[in-house]
Amino acid sequence: MKFLVDAQLPRHFIGWLAEAGHDALHTLDLPLGNRTPDSEVIAYAAREGRVVVSKDDDFIQSFLLTGEPQLLLISTGNIANTELEKLLRTNLPGIEAAFAAHRFVEITRDALVIHE
Repeated sequence: MKFLVDAQLPRHFIGWLAEAGHDALHTLDLPLGNRTPDSEVIAYAAREGRVVVSKDDDFIQSFLLTGEPQLLLISTGNIANTELEKLLRTNLPGIEAAFAAHRFVEITRDALVIHE
């Protein structure tokens, strides 16, 4: 899978996603870095076939209106980066399976939620 990790998430996430066999970029890798407007993040993700990984609710609105981007929404509230990384690593097989048939997946502290 191909991921684009949004600004509010740590850049080192792309390293362990790559270790798991995925192609991952962070918004810092885009020409405007973390100042890239959401509309450009969405357009880039759509062109490249990337799943946006974000905590940002603005991407939900875009998805509901346009069906873009493919979205992995992190809905854990405040969480340590190490705890979030462990949660994502543990759930990565389920995330991969969910995106085989769906475009919007949400992860909470307790569940993986597939949105239709």
